[in-house]
Amino acid sequence: MAQTLLKVSGLKVAYGGIQAVKGVDFEVREGELVSLIGSNGAGKTTTMKAITGTLPFLGGDIEFLGKSIKGRGAWDLVGEGLVMVPEGRGVFTRMTITENLQIGAYIRNDKAEIARDIDRVFTTFPRLKERASQLAGTMSGGEQQMLAMGRALMARPKVLLLDEPSMGLSPIMVDKIFEVVKQVYDQGVTVLLVEQNASRALQLADRGYVMESGLITMSGDAKVMLNDPKVRAAYLGE
Repeated sequence: MAQTLLKVSGLKVAYGGIQAVKGVDFEVREGELVSLIGSNGAGKTTTMKAITGTLPFLGGDIEFLGKSIKGRGAWDLVGEGLVMVPEGRGVFTRMTITENLQIGAYIRNDKAEIARDIDRVFTTFPRLKERASQLAGTMSGGEQQMLAMGRALMARPKVLLLDEPSMGLSPIMVDKIFEVVKQVYDQGVTVLLVEQNASRALQLADRGYVMESGLITMSGDAKVMLNDPKVRAAYLGE
């Protein structure tokens, strides 16, 4: 059985005085694509922020590579390989595409390898290569999402966390982003995908978890969940 890279146990997080996450358990094993689905306000993004050290948690624990990461900062965790593409992308709008990618590798000092990784990102995202010297802020939302993913890959993640990568994108761009997520996963990157588009997320994933009102209410094989009548009724509009 594959090694567990990320383990969340009894996680409780309050956000703005409200307990948004009420004791959740899940894990991500090496080589998996795990999807966390649920409606808006279910606590998915709050969970991601707790995992990456940008939001403190009240109770429970989070283990990465077998060690508790409670109280650790995001900058620290990126260096160990826990890297998130946040909801809303967060690219550096006044920097070029190439400069954004270089910032993704700020924790590294292997210049030749960094250059190779930039080439690899450009192979995965040909659209970014065409516009390497363009300012990130002048690109479309979908292109910025690709850049945010490329920048995260520059840190050579052991686990890549994607928070709502398809949000606010046109249907064509949504297709492209999910294609790219699959490509990244096929290259051997372990992925935790948080997504409101439950159907697309479960089609791609190995395993899935459903989150409702701060709790995990269902989990299992993603393809089985995709055909579950309860999941289909609640999340696939059937």
